[in-house]
Amino acid sequence: MAFLTNEKLTIVGAAGMIGSNMAQTALMMGLTSNLCLYDVFSPEGVAEEMRQCGFDGVNITATTDVKEAFTDAKYIISSGGAPRKAGMTREDLLKGNCEIAEQLGKDIKTYCPDVKHVVIIFNPADLTGLVTLLYSGLKPSQVTTLAALDSTRLQSALAKKFGVMQNQITGCATYGGHGEQMAVFGSAVKVAGKPLSEIIGTAEFPVEEWKQMQQDVTKGGAKIIELRGRSSFQSPSYLSVEMIRSAMGGEAFRWPAGTFVNNEKYKCIMMAMKTTLDATGCHFEVPTGTADEVASLDASYEHLCKMRDELVTLNIVPPVSEWSKINPNL
Repeated sequence: MAFLTNEKLTIVGAAGMIGSNMAQTALMMGLTSNLCLYDVFSPEGVAEEMRQCGFDGVNITATTDVKEAFTDAKYIISSGGAPRKAGMTREDLLKGNCEIAEQLGKDIKTYCPDVKHVVIIFNPADLTGLVTLLYSGLKPSQVTTLAALDSTRLQSALAKKFGVMQNQITGCATYGGHGEQMAVFGSAVKVAGKPLSEIIGTAEFPVEEWKQMQQDVTKGGAKIIELRGRSSFQSPSYLSVEMIRSAMGGEAFRWPAGTFVNNEKYKCIMMAMKTTLDATGCHFEVPTGTADEVASLDASYEHLCKMRDELVTLNIVPPVSEWSKINPNL
């Protein structure tokens, strides 16, 4: 089997449903011949299952020891936080999971400071990614968060509505926070080549129905919990492995990623932008949209700032003005 790289990929939280799916997806994509599964709960069962799949030419290790897991790691994907349960928002996970992110960042700095790319997917991902970046000492381009799930939810909702294949819905993007305050951009969307803006407001797709769809997309995670009785694991697994594949120099990532933003308008925050993710890291530009879309992005940013400031109050991070003392790259 030909692999993209022989460098070590460590999956954090590998004993869980997301982590075990990530392991299988990474092997099916042929990402690396060197896969390490790490969890505080033994991931040996997952490793055994992966070996029993019969993947050729792969060294699969499993450990509960962070030093062993992170030493020589060049790529990391972490789903190692508490999952959402029914009735919870991503924000409900803020304190506990950001404390986990703080330790994750410190462990990266201690054991694998020359890691090339880290993808964070445990919620609230914008904040856990931000905390990981701060304490890892890495450059902003080296840490990304899973935001694509909101864009794929928009695409799938439109595809179902219009009875077309998902690849016939183009230009789907949600920006800002990965949560119920996200900004859903529809102005660039086309349905089988026809601008969505020309369809909204017709008998086929009334304005009210579009507004409801936007709202449903922002609550897509809660819908999965309702339908399956547990939080989503297959879609975040797949998309996060696509992200790390791009960072390894593989196929370009098709969707927005959560990335560190610090410009004239948006200060020291992690959120979804119009991104390019490749072997040089994550690079972004601020998306353009209608006045309403830009206003919703600004509102999403304000919501994220409130949560970031709450982390200061909780003593998980210092005031933003002091961040460069912890990570000179910020």
